[in-house]
Amino acid sequence: MKDVLLIADLHGQFGKIDSFLELSPEAVFIAGDITNMGPVDAVDDVLSRIDVPCFAVPGNCDPREILDTLEHSDTVCMHGAQINLGKMTLVGVGGSNPTPFGTPFELTDKQIDDVLHGAMRKMEKTVHNVLLCHAPPFETLDRVNGDHVGSHSIRKHIKSFDLVCCAHIHDQRGVMDIDGVKIINPGPAMDGYCAMLHFGTEARDIKVELLTV
Repeated sequence: MKDVLLIADLHGQFGKIDSFLELSPEAVFIAGDITNMGPVDAVDDVLSRIDVPCFAVPGNCDPREILDTLEHSDTVCMHGAQINLGKMTLVGVGGSNPTPFGTPFELTDKQIDDVLHGAMRKMEKTVHNVLLCHAPPFETLDRVNGDHVGSHSIRKHIKSFDLVCCAHIHDQRGVMDIDGVKIINPGPAMDGYCAMLHFGTEARDIKVELLTV
């Protein structure tokens, strides 16, 4: 698996899915906010249009029942899970730390830490170690009105990974490098933003393309 499409923040607007898939990814990562406070009914139909392996976490705007929807779809629900994909290990945590808006899938940083710890305890490190999350790490692509609003727990664990795929803050699209760890927010997919991740054969040989369809 060398070329992976990363999308996030669809917020129930699925009209660009086919355009994203025209980028010919070998797999798809979805970093949350598939819906906009629900409903989850249409999610399975949308995910079934993705004809390559797909791995997803929920976002803070997804109702908690989306976990059941993901579990019963062809998409792999990565919330609190880890999976070995050959030369890549993927760990996931969905939702976000608390927001001022009382959205459906918010967790305390302690809960985020517990979810991450449970998944990482079973993690087998490989060439590329990837964290798929919705909330950004604290002080990393997480500014809102000048304040940092990311998760302290996610920030605490980033050194265990080579790449952190996050979302949540729509206008913080970009790529950062923190102590050799790449952090990427692909931007909101509802506006046609995405990223292609290109994994090389060596550790930390990961190239990121920010794209618009």
